[in-house]
Amino acid sequence: MKRHFFVLAVVIFSNQLKAQQDTTLLNEVVITTNKYPKKQSETGKVVTTISREQLERSGGKTLPEILNSATGTVIIGANNALGTNQTVSIRGASAGNVLILLDGIPVNDPSVITNYFDLNFLTTDQVERIEILKGGQSTLYGSDAVAGVINIISKKAGAKKLNVHGAFSGGSYNTLRQNIGINGRGNKADYSLNYTHLSNDGFSAAFDSSGSAGFDRDGFNQHAINGRTGFTISNTIKISLSGTYSNYKTDIDASAYTDDRDFTSESNNIQFGGGLQHHFSNGSIHLNYNYNRIERSYFDDSSHKSNLFAFYSKSNYIGRTHYAEFYGNWRLSQWELLAGADFRSANTDQWYWSTGIFGPFNQPVLNARIKQISPYASVVYKRNGLNVELGGRFNEHSAYGSNFTFTFNPSFLVKNKVKVFANLYSAFKAPTLYQLFDAYAGNAALLPEKGIIGEAGAELLSGKPISARIVGFYRKTTDAIIYTFNPSSFQSKYLNVSKQINNGIEAELSYAKNIFTITANYTYTNGKTTSLYDGTGSPLGKDTTYYNLYRIPKHTINLTAGIRFSKDFFISTHIRSLSKREEFIYGSSPETITGYAIADMYGEYKFGKAIRVFLDLKNITNKVYFDIPGYNTRKFNFITGLSFQL
Repeated sequence: MKRHFFVLAVVIFSNQLKAQQDTTLLNEVVITTNKYPKKQSETGKVVTTISREQLERSGGKTLPEILNSATGTVIIGANNALGTNQTVSIRGASAGNVLILLDGIPVNDPSVITNYFDLNFLTTDQVERIEILKGGQSTLYGSDAVAGVINIISKKAGAKKLNVHGAFSGGSYNTLRQNIGINGRGNKADYSLNYTHLSNDGFSAAFDSSGSAGFDRDGFNQHAINGRTGFTISNTIKISLSGTYSNYKTDIDASAYTDDRDFTSESNNIQFGGGLQHHFSNGSIHLNYNYNRIERSYFDDSSHKSNLFAFYSKSNYIGRTHYAEFYGNWRLSQWELLAGADFRSANTDQWYWSTGIFGPFNQPVLNARIKQISPYASVVYKRNGLNVELGGRFNEHSAYGSNFTFTFNPSFLVKNKVKVFANLYSAFKAPTLYQLFDAYAGNAALLPEKGIIGEAGAELLSGKPISARIVGFYRKTTDAIIYTFNPSSFQSKYLNVSKQINNGIEAELSYAKNIFTITANYTYTNGKTTSLYDGTGSPLGKDTTYYNLYRIPKHTINLTAGIRFSKDFFISTHIRSLSKREEFIYGSSPETITGYAIADMYGEYKFGKAIRVFLDLKNITNKVYFDIPGYNTRKFNFITGLSFQL
């Protein structure tokens, strides 16, 4: 704890703090808060942006590593071996309670138990900017947006007819990354096409506790393509088309502390979609469609028997979603209106087969699907610094029926510099296909998890020389879905039997002067769960209350400091500090995960506007630490390379 308060004190009293962009936060425009362009000063919602400049200064980092430094955000597995399952948590939320958007479109994987989207599919090179919107956002974005949404916005077309850009880098673990892209803009059309290849030999995903077992390396190999094009039909109408393909293969281990030399996985993601936009003098109308298909295959042969129950296994999981949306926004004097509806369908096909000392095992094939339709609307009133938003969504689900969510977001801008706000949301997470229809534990009678979320705070938006924000948050979830197992009857089932409460504080500070830059954020998160299950055959009795922030630290600090020696030469250092965490052990007391602090260094030099060389040194003290017990994180490693823009 002393270490955390010391770092926080350095943040508060330092006079070498982060430089802002040329425009202040007061006029920074974001899209995710309302589905149409909105100034930061005109919304009470809590949103953080990661600009293209910040992404370029993260040339050696993956997208999860970058998100891991955002206030209140924890990507579990971000520093483990490439290809590791990486779940997103905002403000202590469990897996699947943060919705990922790609260019404003919800994406997820219905073949996964918690419905989360695999961040391994995305590459930093193909991202223009990121907007992280906190709080319950189900009114605008539907299921899973309980703790927030992360909108990952793809690279857009450049100003010229032809722009060529690329990057080449390499480093530790025989890591190689190549990226090449072209984009352009004409009178009636624009386009962007990007390709990335990433590979490394890796290190053992599982931790060798003996230090002498000779665990093998778990490598990673990925190809990713992203393309977009737009056509201007008239002065007010534009059509857009987009498509992505990402494939990666990785070696994986059997389990924590357990090597497996022959266990491999391959994952594929295909997405394509289109949109129609009609802009008029006081608003716009949008029609969007997106298809998303994810396939995961696992194969473990018999040459290395790490698991006596399954000498040989094969499994396949396919998830498909269709998303269609129609909405419009109108500005009428002091009022803004948004209204629309979206339709979603999801289905999955899953099978598993293995053989071991007890003979063949064939898990029943899972074929399941759901549909839902959701009209929504919100209205914003603006007058003399006061901004008030009120909205609601009605959701009709093919499995459980209907539910309703609302949002109420008042804010006030004081002297055009300080924004004060107090937000109240309701949100929901629909039961997943696996939770509803699995042959062993599925429960078709499940209800959605329901959340009530409150947040209040103040934000200094001047941007020159200082910007700051402090937010207090509270989230209460009822009808939380948990997995239960009764050993006396040997039956398992998903049930709505828990109540969860999370609360905490977020603080952010940035200040700019001369050549020095620093940004800092601190998050305190706490939580508890109350079991309403009667406890038959369960380690938890009815009305038992316990701490529920597993793998989530109570205290998190991120501190970045940099110096720009000239317009071309820049260096920075980043420190990330986490307090101890707990690991859930079914039927036993939790395991404590030791807290840690790690430091990175980054430097770049630009040769004019065309070429930039960089060196990214990570975990420079070679700290040995764990985010997930039994699985290795990266020790000291580096990436160096160059990027070009023609």
